[in-house]
Amino acid sequence: MDFELPPEDDPRRAEVRAWLDEHPQSTARQLAEAGYVAPHWPKPYGLDADPIHQLIIDDELRRAGIRRPVNPIGIGWAGPTIIHAGTEAQKQRYLLPILAGEEIWCQLFSEPGAGSDLANLATRAVRDGDTYVVNGQKVWTSLAHFSQYGILIARTDPDAPKHQGVSYFICPMDAPGIEIRPLIEMTGGHTFNEVFFDDVRIPAENLVGEENRGWGLAKVTLGNERVSLSSGGVLWGNGPTGEDLLDTVRNRGGTDDPVLRQRLAALHIEARVLELIRLRTLSARLRGEPPGPEASIRKLLADEHGQTVMELAKDLAGTAGMLAVAGPLGGPDEHGWSGGYLFARALTIGGGTTEVQRNIIAERVLGLPHDVDVEAGKSWAEAQRSASPSR
Repeated sequence: MDFELPPEDDPRRAEVRAWLDEHPQSTARQLAEAGYVAPHWPKPYGLDADPIHQLIIDDELRRAGIRRPVNPIGIGWAGPTIIHAGTEAQKQRYLLPILAGEEIWCQLFSEPGAGSDLANLATRAVRDGDTYVVNGQKVWTSLAHFSQYGILIARTDPDAPKHQGVSYFICPMDAPGIEIRPLIEMTGGHTFNEVFFDDVRIPAENLVGEENRGWGLAKVTLGNERVSLSSGGVLWGNGPTGEDLLDTVRNRGGTDDPVLRQRLAALHIEARVLELIRLRTLSARLRGEPPGPEASIRKLLADEHGQTVMELAKDLAGTAGMLAVAGPLGGPDEHGWSGGYLFARALTIGGGTTEVQRNIIAERVLGLPHDVDVEAGKSWAEAQRSASPSR
C-alpha cells in the first residue's frame, strides 16, 4: 500500500487552497462550518472525509499556518459520542460550538473508587420530574476549571449489575451545587481537578441515549479517547512530536554518539508505525465501526512512545537537562521539553492505564482468558470477591 500523500495537483488540495484564498484570516467558526476541524465527522459537521482526504486537509492547513481550535475533550470524545447517540436537538445545539472551540468540555468519569474499574462508579443521578439530581464526586477531571460542559456518567439504577444501571449526561459546569477543586501536578501546573456534586440538577433533555444504557456510550467515549490521546503530539495529542525532536537534533548538527543515533532511529520507526496504525483506526471509523481494541493498541504504544521521546530529549541535553530552560543538545527549551518530561509520567496512567490496555489486547485481540488465580483456579475478580465477602 502506498502511504505517500497525493501530488500537488490533486483536486482535493485545490479545493482546500481555494477555500483558504477566500478565507485568508479564517476564524474558528468558519473552519468548523467548512468541515475542516474534524473532516472525518459526518456532514454537515464534517466532510465524511476518508483518511487520505483528512491528511490532505491537515497538510494544507499546516502549510497555510492555520491552527485548528483547541478543545481536546469536546472534539475528541464528547462530539463523537453525541454524533453516535445524541438527539438531533443535541447535535444542533452542541456540535458546532464544540468544533469552533467556543465551548470547552471536560470528562466526568473517574472517581476515587472507580478509575481503572470505572463501572464501579458511585455517583448517583435520581430522576425528579424534568431533572436528574446528581450527588457524588469525580476526580482527575482535566480542564474542569475552564469548561462550560462535561460528559458525565452516573448510576441511575443502584440495584442493577454494575455494568448496567448507568446513564450518560451532558452536564453544565456552572450548575448550582458543583464545586471544582484544583489538583496541582509536579510540573507546577494545574490541569486536573476534583469535582463535587451536591444536589446538582441536570435537565432530563441532557440525557444522552437511553436511561440505564450509558455504559455502552462510556465505552464509545473511551474508545475515542484512546484514539484522541494517541494522536498529534506525544503528550496526549499536545506538545512536541518525535519528529520535532529529530528536527531539533538535525538543526543542532546531529550527534556522533552511536547509542544516541540508534535511539533516534528507533524513535523515528516508532513514530512511523504509530502513524500507520492511526490510518488503520481512521479507516475503521470511516466505515462506521466504533473504535475497537486497536485503539488500545495505539494508546498503549503512543504513551510509551511519548515517554521515550521525552526521556531521549533529556538525555540529549546532558547535564543541562536538569535545567527548565534547556533543550536537546544545549539548545533552548522551545518545545517545553523539561515540563513535558515530568508530565510524561502520567501518560501510561491517564485515559486507561497501560496494564488495563494490555489486558484488553490480550483478551479481545489475542483471545486469551481473563486473569486467573493459578492456585485457586479462579478468575481474578472471583478471587477478590472470595477474599472480601463485604464487597
